Amino acid sequence: MSDGKIYTVRITVGQEETTAKLIYSKVKTHNLPIYAILVPSKVKGYIFIEAPNKSAVDEAIKGIRHAKGTLPGEVKFSEIEHFLEEKPAVSGFEPGDIVELISGPFKGEKAKVVRVDETKDEIVVELIGAIVPIPVTVRGEYVRLISKHQKD
Repeated sequence: MSDGKIYTVRITVGQEETTAKLIYSKVKTHNLPIYAILVPSKVKGYIFIEAPNKSAVDEAIKGIRHAKGTLPGEVKFSEIEHFLEEKPAVSGFEPGDIVELISGPFKGEKAKVVRVDETKDEIVVELIGAIVPIPVTVRGEYVRLISKHQKD
């Protein structure tokens, strides 16, 4: 890791990605000493910026719409490290779970999970409304959990 420190920037909720892109553009244009910008999907209203000091972050966000300011203090890398681990979209699904397909040709259909393949990030489901159960393989991000399988 570089000699940078990590700072938290308050952002208008829902504008985290857009704001990060604007900050990135400003950093590139003005050659500011910003090492990294992290926009965790699970954290709403905040982004993390790695820089040599707080004044560099303040300069980077000055005049950027939706950037509300820098929180006092630094963030330890260990506190945000878990945001960097990419987990497959299918993790947490189990055979028997009921899901809704949210994309693709079967969008809006409910289905039962038959098999989960975390290595390919795919899930095999059977459509509940189908007369004949046909296994359909879909990407993990194309399904939304409705209910977990009840274990006896």
